[in-house]
Amino acid sequence: MVDKVSVVRYTYSNEKFELLVKPDPAFDYKLGKITEIAKILVSDEIYTDSSKGTRPPSEKLVNVFKTDDPTKIAEIIMQKGELNLTTEQRKKMTSEKKKQIVTFIAKTYVDPKTHLPHPPLRIEQAMVDGRISIDPFKKTDDQMSEIVEKLRSIIPLKSENLILEILVPAQFVAQSYTVLKSTGTLKKEDWQPNGSLKAILEIPAAARPNVIDRLGAITKGTASVEVIQ
Repeated sequence: MVDKVSVVRYTYSNEKFELLVKPDPAFDYKLGKITEIAKILVSDEIYTDSSKGTRPPSEKLVNVFKTDDPTKIAEIIMQKGELNLTTEQRKKMTSEKKKQIVTFIAKTYVDPKTHLPHPPLRIEQAMVDGRISIDPFKKTDDQMSEIVEKLRSIIPLKSENLILEILVPAQFVAQSYTVLKSTGTLKKEDWQPNGSLKAILEIPAAARPNVIDRLGAITKGTASVEVIQ
């Protein structure tokens, strides 16, 4: 038995659709913590007005959603529709979204004077100073460019890539190779006769400290990293 029910509302070309969901699981679904739609649904019925129990005809569902599969329709409504949140849930969702945005900026953009990333706390303070608001329901990618443009009036931001020449001793190549593949684009691999690896790696400039730290930890500081472009 479900004690609490939330309604997710979605409007398309003046056509209204509603979905009944479990409040907390639905909130976690919006945050990406739950990916299975069935875990959040009270039922898989699609309504035009859930309070009256009215349902749309199958033809209308196909016209709007290109399918009459209730599971697929529920996924679309959860993705594009509006979930009524408590004040606490809205704060938490906004905080999670802000964290994603700050992390992305810190990993992607640098100060053009130093070619180093701004610390996350500096980015957060700039967002406060610029009174930059976060839309908890909007995808990070969809609001990123607008946020970056606003931030540029407060802190200098530039997206640029670096070309690194990296030399890894033979005994650390296996672990280091995984790091190189996951942090950038390997432009060249030059395997040395003694088993060591000389690699040319292209990365976002902001990722340089992370690459150096991870390689240093794996190789006990024996890897060399040089910026060549």
